[in-house]
Amino acid sequence: MPRISLPKLAHERLSAYLKKGDVAIDATVGNGHDTAFLLAKVGKKGHVYGFDIQALAIESTRQHCANAENLTLIPDSHAKLADYIPAQQIGKIKACLFNLGYLPGGDKAIITKTESTLQALDAACEVLMVGGILTVLAYPGHPDGDQETAQVAKWCTGLPQEQFNCRVFDSDTKNPAAPRLWLVDKICA
Repeated sequence: MPRISLPKLAHERLSAYLKKGDVAIDATVGNGHDTAFLLAKVGKKGHVYGFDIQALAIESTRQHCANAENLTLIPDSHAKLADYIPAQQIGKIKACLFNLGYLPGGDKAIITKTESTLQALDAACEVLMVGGILTVLAYPGHPDGDQETAQVAKWCTGLPQEQFNCRVFDSDTKNPAAPRLWLVDKICA
């Protein structure tokens, strides 16, 4: 089976959900590529909230999305996601994107942590609207990435099936260290 691009697959799936005027979250802005993608999908009438603990990531995203007036960048942990989303938008977020691991081109010692990621995933499920989607791209091939990936898999398995539909995709099924993507649809409240 050929290797598939999981970031591309995540974007394709998000494209099927997002429309102009929607609200989305990039839970790990990194260098701003996913944030820019979300901004293009929601248009000027929509809004994107972006989170990252690294000042370098926030600044890189700010530069990458320099003309976006509908972007709120939050220099804090994605675990605190629900604290920053305005009350009137709770339950109205159409998509939430997670791209775990480390900042490409940054300090590889600064990585997403399992505990905060699981807290962020729970928070994302709370703010997500029925009919919304959550995407989680995890990388077991870096230090502590295998543990985080295993815990995300366990978290997905534990989601109530009457509320969430979860699918997983591997970029390379023969390589246990290959990236993995989860698509989580919120099907009812």
